[in-house]
Order: sequence, then C-alpha cells, then structure tokens
Amino acid sequence: MLNVIDADRLADLHRRIGYTFKDASLLRIALTHGSSHRKAVDYQRLEFLGDRVLSLVIAELLYRHHGDEKEGQMATRHSSLVKGDVCADIADKIGLGEFIIVGVTEKRMGVQRVRSVLGDVLEALIGAIYLDGGLQAAQEFIDRFWAHALKQPAGLEKDPKTFVQEWALGRALPLPRYEITARTGPEHAPEFTVSLVVGKASPADGKGASRQSAEMQAARTFIAREGLR
Repeated sequence: MLNVIDADRLADLHRRIGYTFKDASLLRIALTHGSSHRKAVDYQRLEFLGDRVLSLVIAELLYRHHGDEKEGQMATRHSSLVKGDVCADIADKIGLGEFIIVGVTEKRMGVQRVRSVLGDVLEALIGAIYLDGGLQAAQEFIDRFWAHALKQPAGLEKDPKTFVQEWALGRALPLPRYEITARTGPEHAPEFTVSLVVGKASPADGKGASRQSAEMQAARTFIAREGLR
C-alpha cells in the first residue's frame, strides 16, 4: 500500500504504468479510496477527469485508425472501449489493486479487488497522468494499454445484459427480471447480490459494488451456465 510512499514500490508502479510522476501526490490521490482516512482527497475528482480524457483519446484513435467506419460503428467501438470492464481488465494487468489505499476494514473485505473500484482507479490514474504530464503523456499511456483492444474486429460482443435480453426475446420469453436479494457492507462500499430470472431457467446470481455491476455479473453467470456464447 502507498499510505506512505516507499521509493521501491513507487519505482515499481512507475515501471508498470510506463510513466514517472513528477508530482507523486497526484498518484497518491488517484490511488486513494473514499474508505481511507484521507477522505478529503480520494480519487473521485481525478476519476471524473480521467473518464473524459480517456473518452477523447479513444475517439481520436478511432478516427485516425478506422477511417473506413461510419459514425455508428465508431460509436459502438468507443462505447465498448471505455466501459468499466475494459478499465478493470487493464487495472488487473497492471496490478493496481496492490497499490489502492483503502480503510483497514475495507482492505480485509477486499474492496481493492472489486472490479468497479479497479476501473475507477484506472480512470483516476489517467486523470493524474494528464495533470502531471499533459495530454501527450495520457495519450501514450492509453495507446500502450488499449493497443490490443483497439485491434479487435468491429463485430464487438454485446454487453451481457443486452445479450441475455435479446436472447430471451428471440425465443419469445418474458423480459429477464433482476431482483436484489441482498445488500451488505458499509454505506460507502456496499455489495449487492442480484438474482436473474429468465423464463423457467434456474435463477443466476451475481455480486457487485453497485446494482448495475451485480446485474451484469448475474447475466455473465447465466450466459456461462447455459453455454450461450
């Protein structure tokens, strides 16, 4: 953890992200969850900024590298590339969870490993890089870690909830129904459990830090269990 910046761990993180901060306090803020004792300086404002920087950079990359695609195709690609799951996957690849600053109780609960938190911290990191090194530094970071995703074919998979809904409608089944079956954890770091009911199939459960992420996980569980894709 970076509650106190250790030179070796700081150097390790700089190596992982391919960028060295001039102002290490920006990096610390980007890694600070609201459950820590540093509540006045958590990552949310940087996340807001980083989300916009990511959106702009990805839009420009699509414009430059997919000149044969129309606006609708580019919009679909853009939506898939900036979503939380992609950010969480990249955060996992970097190993950001090892560095996220959370409260003592939340650390035991594994909040630093929750996918929505990982995705948010990655966006905050982009915001911090932008403030520290400018747009070019942020572009270089995004170029590096989104390179593989940008090369994926245009026929992008629909998100799990959309896929399940279209699958059900294609079989004349009622719309999938999502029900919250449990809500645990403190107010600032809740965990939702959602049950998905599709026709007469057994319910599929999912957990997440928000109702939306829990519903997505329930849809993923259903798709995997039924072997739909």
